[in-house]
Amino acid sequence: MSPGPVVRNEIGGTATVHGPVVQAGRIDTLTVAAAVPAILPGSPAPRLLPAPAPHFTDQHDELARLTALLDGADGTLEEDPAPRVVVLTGTGGIGKSATALHFAARLRDRYGGGQLHADLRGDATATAATPSTVLVRFLRALGVAPPYLPADEQEQIDWYRTLTADRRMLTVLDNAHSAAQVLPLLPTGPGSLTLVTSRRRLDGLTREAGARVIQLPPLGPADAALLLTRLSGREAPHPAAAEAVARRCGGLPLALCMAGERLAVRTHLTWQQLEQDMATAAAPSDEPGNDGTDSLTTDPVTAAADTSYDDLTPGAARLYRLGGLRPWPALTAPAAAALTEVTEPEAADLLDELAAIHLLEEHAAGRYRHHDLLRVHAERRALRVDGHPRAAAAVGRLLRHHLAAAAAADARVMPGRWHLGPAYDRLPPDPRTAEQATDWLLAERENLVEAVRTADEYGLDDLTWQLCEALWSLFLRHGFHQDWLATHRLGVRAAARCPAVPEAEGRMHAQLGFALKGLGRLDEAEQAFTAAAEADRRCGHRRGEATAVESLGLVRLEQRRYEEAEACFLAAEALTDDPRARALLAHHRGRALSGRGEHARAAATLEQAGRLMTELPVPDTYNQARVLTSLGQAALAAGDRERAADVLAEAAGRMRQEKAPVQDAALAELRARAAATPDERRVFLTEAAGLHERLGSPRAAALRAELAATDTTDASDA
Repeated sequence: MSPGPVVRNEIGGTATVHGPVVQAGRIDTLTVAAAVPAILPGSPAPRLLPAPAPHFTDQHDELARLTALLDGADGTLEEDPAPRVVVLTGTGGIGKSATALHFAARLRDRYGGGQLHADLRGDATATAATPSTVLVRFLRALGVAPPYLPADEQEQIDWYRTLTADRRMLTVLDNAHSAAQVLPLLPTGPGSLTLVTSRRRLDGLTREAGARVIQLPPLGPADAALLLTRLSGREAPHPAAAEAVARRCGGLPLALCMAGERLAVRTHLTWQQLEQDMATAAAPSDEPGNDGTDSLTTDPVTAAADTSYDDLTPGAARLYRLGGLRPWPALTAPAAAALTEVTEPEAADLLDELAAIHLLEEHAAGRYRHHDLLRVHAERRALRVDGHPRAAAAVGRLLRHHLAAAAAADARVMPGRWHLGPAYDRLPPDPRTAEQATDWLLAERENLVEAVRTADEYGLDDLTWQLCEALWSLFLRHGFHQDWLATHRLGVRAAARCPAVPEAEGRMHAQLGFALKGLGRLDEAEQAFTAAAEADRRCGHRRGEATAVESLGLVRLEQRRYEEAEACFLAAEALTDDPRARALLAHHRGRALSGRGEHARAAATLEQAGRLMTELPVPDTYNQARVLTSLGQAALAAGDRERAADVLAEAAGRMRQEKAPVQDAALAELRARAAATPDERRVFLTEAAGLHERLGSPRAAALRAELAATDTTDASDA
């Protein structure tokens, strides 16, 4: 089932979620079964391609082969051919990404349906992006409204195929790990083209998608020398000098870029001296015990990296080394400052210094990363120069930076939530809006996921579960359920090993439970919430136990196990003295009673919940409106349309004050069901359809069809 709409949702009694929540099934007032993806009106065609490299050289034959695959026999563009898939493969540093982006830039005008790009981070199984993670990003780029993003990966695939079926798309999937990773990401529209880069041949794509594989060779001597000349900005004294350096680089663009930039930066360095430096760097080390098989510099890329590294200032060299200890998706100035213990302006200068000579690449404004070959080089340098203790200390500093930053953003997005982690106890004032904090979490998501994985691998259990806690608002609102599951399974195990904070285990089980609930895996969610309740019961954490039992009741509501749900809510009430929590639990009990068909008891319980809401020291007008909505639904179920109309009108008035358009749309639909006349019903259906259209909701089309059918019926009756 597709995620239904929600603007705020009560979790844990005293915590209120503001904003869209990505979950599955019945959330609040209506179940939304999406027949089509929910597209925001006026969404432009996506344009996600990065700019191509400015000094692209050669690969003429390969570019000609790519063009021939797309053009007809007479050299003109084929009309509506089947979707094409091309795999560019070759050794690391050969220029696969640059070739793909250069070709894509030449072709972008052919693809009016939009262009997509993703780095699949396929250097290793552990770092490879899941299809679901990429699909969420692609669906958002294609205009799917965030509240309606599906949580289930297969449903994401289905929606993606539906959305691309009538679009001529150009997609670049960089650094793929496997065919299984790529296949769900292929657009289906006629004439679409997908360029995949990988060090592997990905034979599965040939079988399953008819992919053509193009092996990229190293640059030839003349083109390699030309690239060096372009990058360095100066001519070699004679062709042989440039060709000698090019040979040392093995024709690999990555090595050539580092060598060329070294010549550009060191204006007094001669071509002959550069070639000699690279020859020396390429020689096996004569360190004691080294037989040559463990040399840092047995290939052109590492030889070029060594010579560039030797020119670095001490601060830049340290940042290069320590930044390569983990496969961070991005290094920013704040992160680099934490890693190297310098100020942010100093860190920004060091990042620029490294990017200027291609030891780092700036893949987005202010965001840098190592090429994976250079990351290995940097990591080995760090372990030799800094040693394991100082390297581990640097990683710990960066993890604590990520935790503090994530906790600050999470607290800004959800200020009413109670926390366990010490990181929340010392947060400075945050001038950002909740929207700005959310944007930061979205931008840093991959780094934060890597931080959880790193903390786990380093045995830092306290940081592991605290990082998971700080990811709550990001995952709850925006999904990324595969990341949610992967991180929180680590968090559950880490929390169980932290006796100093026994309450953490229950929190991790509970947060994992919501991930499973969002995926519609209700039986597993029930197990997680049961485990959370048991963990909190063991350590005497009544507040956490109440939250877990309440959450278990919400699962049973979705399972239509209404009697068991009511029992959970009663048990949770017995565990808490918090007035707001008891009001919310009374609301839940009323919904359970309504589900059982006990309309009189449901109405009485919901009226009690409304009174409790009005008596709170701090008014909660939003939840007062929610209680009235449930009371109106109960009246409808009991057949009392007049009572339902009155209550829902009051609910709608209060909800409009809360600026909650998703709930406004749901209430308009309910009011249409309670309408006394056809004209009144048409008014509310029109209002609901308009609201759903502005939200990009999948309900809009169904409501417009219902309105059309109503008009047709009225016309025939006339």
